[in-house]
Amino acid sequence: MNDIALIRQELSEMDTLFRNVIEFIPSFDITDPKVLPYGLKPHTRSVSWIVEQVITQQTKYHREQLNLEDVDIDLPDTCLHDCEIKKEGKIYFVNVKITNAETRDNKNDIAAVEKLYMQYHINPDYRLIYAVFGFKFRNINISFVKDYIHMFSPQFLPIYVNPRNDKIQAYYKADPEERTRVKFLRLLRENSRSIRL
Repeated sequence: MNDIALIRQELSEMDTLFRNVIEFIPSFDITDPKVLPYGLKPHTRSVSWIVEQVITQQTKYHREQLNLEDVDIDLPDTCLHDCEIKKEGKIYFVNVKITNAETRDNKNDIAAVEKLYMQYHINPDYRLIYAVFGFKFRNINISFVKDYIHMFSPQFLPIYVNPRNDKIQAYYKADPEERTRVKFLRLLRENSRSIRL
Protein backbone atom coordinates (compact mmCIF):
# COMPACT_ATOMS: atom_id res chain seq x y z
CA MET A 1 0.00 0.00 0.00
CA ASN A 2 1.44 3.40 -0.91
CA ASP A 3 1.75 6.14 1.70
CA ILE A 4 -1.25 8.13 0.41
CA ALA A 5 -3.57 5.11 0.62
CA LEU A 6 -2.15 4.24 4.06
CA ILE A 7 -2.84 7.75 5.37
CA ARG A 8 -6.39 7.64 4.00
CA GLN A 9 -6.98 4.31 5.75
CA GLU A 10 -5.53 5.51 9.07
CA LEU A 11 -7.59 8.71 8.99
CA SER A 12 -10.73 6.63 8.48
CA GLU A 13 -9.83 4.26 11.33
CA MET A 14 -9.16 7.12 13.74
CA ASP A 15 -12.36 8.88 12.69
CA THR A 16 -14.36 5.77 13.66
CA LEU A 17 -12.41 5.38 16.90
CA PHE A 18 -12.90 8.96 18.10
CA ARG A 19 -16.59 9.00 17.19
CA ASN A 20 -16.86 6.06 19.61
CA VAL A 21 -14.77 7.87 22.26
CA ILE A 22 -17.17 10.84 22.22
CA GLU A 23 -20.01 8.50 23.17
CA PHE A 24 -18.27 7.92 26.53
CA ILE A 25 -17.88 11.62 27.37
CA PRO A 26 -20.88 13.45 28.81
CA SER A 27 -20.95 17.22 29.05
CA PHE A 28 -18.86 18.32 32.01
CA ASP A 29 -17.96 21.37 34.06
CA ILE A 30 -14.41 22.68 33.88
CA THR A 31 -14.54 23.92 37.46
CA ASP A 32 -16.91 24.70 40.32
CA PRO A 33 -19.14 27.78 39.87
CA LYS A 34 -18.14 28.82 43.42
CA VAL A 35 -14.57 29.16 42.20
CA LEU A 36 -15.42 30.99 38.97
CA PRO A 37 -18.81 32.60 39.63
CA TYR A 38 -18.66 34.56 36.36
CA GLY A 39 -17.42 31.64 34.28
CA LEU A 40 -14.61 31.56 31.76
CA LYS A 41 -14.28 33.76 28.71
CA PRO A 42 -15.54 31.80 25.71
CA HIS A 43 -12.09 31.41 24.17
CA THR A 44 -10.81 28.02 23.11
CA ARG A 45 -7.47 28.78 24.76
CA SER A 46 -9.25 29.05 28.14
CA VAL A 47 -10.04 25.34 28.12
CA SER A 48 -8.02 23.69 25.34
CA TRP A 49 -5.41 21.78 27.35
CA ILE A 50 -7.99 20.42 29.83
CA VAL A 51 -10.44 19.36 27.12
CA GLU A 52 -7.68 17.70 25.12
CA GLN A 53 -6.70 15.80 28.28
CA VAL A 54 -10.30 14.64 28.72
CA ILE A 55 -10.26 13.17 25.20
CA THR A 56 -6.91 11.41 25.49
CA GLN A 57 -7.57 10.11 29.01
CA GLN A 58 -11.03 8.83 28.11
CA THR A 59 -9.51 7.06 25.11
CA LYS A 60 -6.99 5.36 27.40
CA TYR A 61 -9.57 4.61 30.11
CA HIS A 62 -11.95 2.91 27.64
CA ARG A 63 -9.22 1.22 25.60
CA GLU A 64 -10.60 -2.30 26.15
CA GLN A 65 -14.09 -1.33 25.01
CA LEU A 66 -12.52 0.38 22.00
CA ASN A 67 -10.49 -2.75 21.14
CA LEU A 68 -7.16 -0.99 21.60
CA GLU A 69 -4.00 -2.65 22.88
CA ASP A 70 -2.81 0.48 24.67
CA VAL A 71 -2.93 4.28 24.66
CA ASP A 72 0.24 6.06 25.76
CA ILE A 73 -0.49 9.58 27.05
CA ASP A 74 2.67 10.08 29.12
CA LEU A 75 4.68 11.87 26.45
CA PRO A 76 7.05 14.85 26.67
CA ASP A 77 5.55 18.28 26.00
CA THR A 78 7.91 18.60 23.04
CA CYS A 79 6.16 15.79 21.12
CA LEU A 80 4.16 16.66 18.03
CA HIS A 81 1.53 14.16 19.15
CA ASP A 82 -0.52 13.94 22.37
CA CYS A 83 -0.98 10.19 22.40
CA GLU A 84 0.17 6.98 20.78
CA ILE A 85 -2.66 4.58 20.09
CA LYS A 86 -1.67 0.93 19.73
CA LYS A 87 -4.10 -1.18 17.74
CA GLU A 88 -3.51 -4.54 16.05
CA GLY A 89 0.26 -4.14 16.28
CA LYS A 90 0.27 -0.64 14.73
CA ILE A 91 0.99 2.69 16.38
CA TYR A 92 -1.08 5.75 15.48
CA PHE A 93 0.43 9.12 16.42
CA VAL A 94 -2.43 11.48 17.28
CA ASN A 95 -2.51 15.18 18.09
CA VAL A 96 -5.84 16.27 19.57
CA LYS A 97 -7.18 19.73 18.72
CA ILE A 98 -10.40 21.36 19.85
CA THR A 99 -12.40 24.15 18.27
CA ASN A 100 -15.47 26.09 19.29
CA ALA A 101 -18.20 24.72 17.00
CA GLU A 102 -20.22 27.91 17.39
CA THR A 103 -17.65 30.29 15.90
CA ARG A 104 -16.49 30.66 12.34
CA ASP A 105 -13.57 28.61 11.11
CA ASN A 106 -10.25 30.46 11.22
CA LYS A 107 -6.77 29.56 10.10
CA ASN A 108 -4.84 27.93 12.93
CA ASP A 109 -1.17 27.32 13.61
CA ILE A 110 -0.83 23.58 13.08
CA ALA A 111 2.81 22.73 13.79
CA ALA A 112 6.33 24.15 13.74
CA VAL A 113 7.72 23.36 10.31
CA GLU A 114 11.17 22.37 11.57
CA LYS A 115 9.80 19.89 14.15
CA LEU A 116 7.41 18.38 11.63
CA TYR A 117 10.12 18.11 8.99
CA MET A 118 12.63 16.49 11.34
CA GLN A 119 10.13 13.92 12.65
CA TYR A 120 9.00 12.93 9.15
CA HIS A 121 12.57 12.95 7.83
CA ILE A 122 14.06 10.82 10.63
CA ASN A 123 11.23 8.30 11.12
CA PRO A 124 9.76 6.82 7.91
CA ASP A 125 6.95 5.18 9.94
CA TYR A 126 5.81 8.46 11.47
CA ARG A 127 2.43 9.64 10.18
CA LEU A 128 0.81 12.30 12.32
CA ILE A 129 -2.98 12.39 12.57
CA TYR A 130 -4.79 15.47 13.81
CA ALA A 131 -8.12 14.73 15.50
CA VAL A 132 -10.25 17.88 15.72
CA PHE A 133 -13.24 17.98 18.07
CA GLY A 134 -15.88 20.68 17.98
CA PHE A 135 -17.35 21.69 21.33
CA LYS A 136 -19.86 24.11 22.82
CA PHE A 137 -18.88 26.27 25.73
CA ARG A 138 -21.46 27.55 28.24
CA ASN A 139 -20.00 29.45 31.19
CA ILE A 140 -17.99 26.56 32.74
CA ASN A 141 -19.71 23.70 30.91
CA ILE A 142 -18.24 21.83 27.94
CA SER A 143 -20.22 19.60 25.59
CA PHE A 144 -18.96 17.96 22.41
CA VAL A 145 -20.71 18.33 19.08
CA LYS A 146 -20.87 14.78 17.79
CA ASP A 147 -21.17 15.87 14.16
CA TYR A 148 -18.00 17.96 14.42
CA ILE A 149 -15.17 15.48 14.46
CA HIS A 150 -12.58 15.81 11.73
CA MET A 151 -9.31 13.99 11.01
CA PHE A 152 -6.53 15.33 8.84
CA SER A 153 -2.92 14.65 7.99
CA PRO A 154 -0.39 17.49 7.82
CA GLN A 155 0.99 15.73 4.73
CA PHE A 156 -2.28 16.58 2.93
CA LEU A 157 -2.58 20.21 4.07
CA PRO A 158 -2.17 23.19 1.78
CA ILE A 159 1.32 24.40 2.66
CA TYR A 160 1.26 27.96 3.94
CA VAL A 161 3.96 28.85 6.46
CA ASN A 162 3.24 31.76 8.80
CA PRO A 163 6.36 33.95 8.36
CA ARG A 164 6.11 35.33 11.91
CA ASN A 165 6.56 31.98 13.66
CA ASP A 166 7.51 29.47 10.92
CA LYS A 167 4.47 27.29 11.58
CA ILE A 168 2.18 25.66 9.05
CA GLN A 169 -1.10 27.53 9.15
CA ALA A 170 -4.36 26.11 7.79
CA TYR A 171 -8.06 25.72 8.33
CA TYR A 172 -8.86 22.52 10.23
CA LYS A 173 -11.28 21.55 7.46
CA ALA A 174 -9.04 22.51 4.55
CA ASP A 175 -9.60 20.55 1.36
CA PRO A 176 -6.90 17.85 1.32
CA GLU A 177 -4.09 18.06 -1.20
CA GLU A 178 -2.94 14.45 -1.28
CA ARG A 179 0.80 14.21 -1.79
CA THR A 180 3.61 11.75 -1.13
CA ARG A 181 5.95 12.07 1.84
CA VAL A 182 8.81 13.01 -0.52
CA LYS A 183 6.81 15.91 -2.00
CA PHE A 184 5.63 16.95 1.49
CA LEU A 185 9.21 17.15 2.80
CA ARG A 186 10.29 19.10 -0.28
CA LEU A 187 7.47 21.63 0.19
CA LEU A 188 8.35 22.06 3.87
CA ARG A 189 11.99 22.76 2.94
CA GLU A 190 11.01 25.21 0.21
CA ASN A 191 8.62 27.19 2.43
CA SER A 192 10.55 27.32 5.69
CA ARG A 193 13.17 29.74 6.96
CA SER A 194 14.27 27.38 9.75
CA ILE A 195 15.14 24.13 7.95
CA ARG A 196 18.85 23.98 7.22
CA LEU A 197 20.14 20.83 5.58
